[in-house]
This record gives sequence, C-alpha cells and structure tokens, in this order.
Amino acid sequence: MLSELPEGDSLPTGTDELLAIREGVIGWLVINRPERRNALCSAIWAAIPGAVAALAAHPEVKVIVVRGAGQEAFAAGADISEFGENRSGAAEAKLYEARNLAAFEAIQACEKPVVAMIAGFCIGGGLAVALACDMRMASEGASFALPPARLGLAYPLEGLRQLLSAVTPAVAKDLVFTARRVAAAEALELGLVGRVVPLRALEGETRTLAAAMAENAPLTIAAAKRMIGALAGGGDIDAGEMDALAARCFDSADYTEGRIAFMEKRRPHFKGA
Repeated sequence: MLSELPEGDSLPTGTDELLAIREGVIGWLVINRPERRNALCSAIWAAIPGAVAALAAHPEVKVIVVRGAGQEAFAAGADISEFGENRSGAAEAKLYEARNLAAFEAIQACEKPVVAMIAGFCIGGGLAVALACDMRMASEGASFALPPARLGLAYPLEGLRQLLSAVTPAVAKDLVFTARRVAAAEALELGLVGRVVPLRALEGETRTLAAAMAENAPLTIAAAKRMIGALAGGGDIDAGEMDALAARCFDSADYTEGRIAFMEKRRPHFKGA
C-alpha cells in the first residue's frame, strides 16, 4: 500500500495543499487535497513552479516523484468549483491557462527526471500534470479521462502537445472527443503510462525506478531529457545547444569518474559536475 505521506525534510511551497518533501535522493511533490480527490486548485497551480525549482535545486535530490495524497486519486482534475471565477470568460480563462502552463513548463524544464506515481483517479488537469512528467507509473486500479468536451471547454494547446507526446493523433481525438474513462490496462496499451503494477507494489516499484536513475550521471540525464523533449515535439533545439549539452558532459568530472569506474569494474559515484 502507499504510505500516507513520505517522511523527510519539508520544503516551503506557500500552501499546505502542495507539499515538497526531500527523502534521500527522492524529492516528493505531493498534491495534498485528499478530501477533494486532490483536485487542482489555483493555489496548487501557482505553487508548482516554485516547488519543482526548490526540489531541483537541492543537491541531494536526483529524482522528483509527483503523487497525490492518499490512495483514491493522483488528481481528479482541476477544481471545477473555481471555474465560475477563473474561467468565467475568455480573458479569465487565458489567465488561468497561463498559470497552468507555467506549472507544466516547470516540470518539463526540470533537468532532473520527474516521475508520476499514479493511484486512483487521474483526470483532466491531473492527467495533464502526469503527461508533463518524464515517466508515468500507475496502479492497476488507476483510471484516466479528459473531460473538457463535457464541460464545453477548449483543451489548451500545451495540453494537446503533451498528450501527443504519449499517444497517436487518433487516440488523442478518441480521448478528447468521447471524454471516456480509460482503465489502467488500456492506458498502458495506448501509451498514456509506461508501467502498471498492483497498488501494493506501486510505491516500491517507483522507488526502485528512482534509485536506478539516481545512480546514473545527472548531466547525461539532463542532456537526454532536453534533446528527447525537443525531438519529440516539445520545443526547438539548435546545433549550438546540442553541442553545449554534449560538451558539458564530456568536460565534467563525472565523465572522468565514469571512465575510471568502468576500467576498475566498480560502480561510478557521480556528483553532477
């Protein structure tokens, strides 16, 4: 089963509804509204960029894991009770979407790998947050949906771009046009998630994945994340930036450590420099 909340050092986020906790090499970003199925309110959207930046800046954090508090939901969408104020018209909706976009961009731009650990409902804005992450691990009971067509909303461009980084255009249209609920097994088949495991194994498997990534060279991971994101349609990258990313790796002490460790047949000890 999932732990109620990770144990570790708490970092300030500006709201109790989003927690940032450092536990060893893992930085946990916890959507903390279990009484509302972790529905994403304005305070959470606004706090995500700073919380991600704080975890990413911590020297001991190698991987960030995003999860919902409790076991009922990762995040059951945006808080619809706020829509009367935040999406009362086109101008208000534009400001609201800008806040959401900043949250997505913070996750995508983070140099450290970000994993979504999904239990229960992962709906609408919750699915958009998960899609902004580099990898998604789900429990067998998780369910997914994109319901804007049932609310009369236009799904934002960045959300569609994230969706298309995971699934085909035909699947994206199916999910948006029908707004149907997708179970974990089908989500795996469609490409929405990378792995599905029993709920009792979800946290352990996520920790194992995080530990495996934490052992590897941070600069290599950062370079690969940036390049893969660009190649997959998440932004432009020119030859100069690619050369700089490669040079940063080759000129690092970690590259020297990796070569020596390989020759000495031992595990390397990377420091991200």
